[in-house]
Amino acid sequence: MVCKHTRNEKKTYEYEECNMFYEESFLAQKCKEWCKRYKSCNTEIISHAIKEE
Repeated sequence: MVCKHTRNEKKTYEYEECNMFYEESFLAQKCKEWCKRYKSCNTEIISHAIKEE
């Protein structure tokens, strides 16, 4: 599931299965789709992940 978070007026999107946060919802969705299809992480996608503060 992709969840939207807002902290200090900054929106982030998390793919809960692997706890990766993204600034763009489409990246979280791509992460989710890849994970479900291949049962692994895609390094190109997760390179866009950000650290949730």
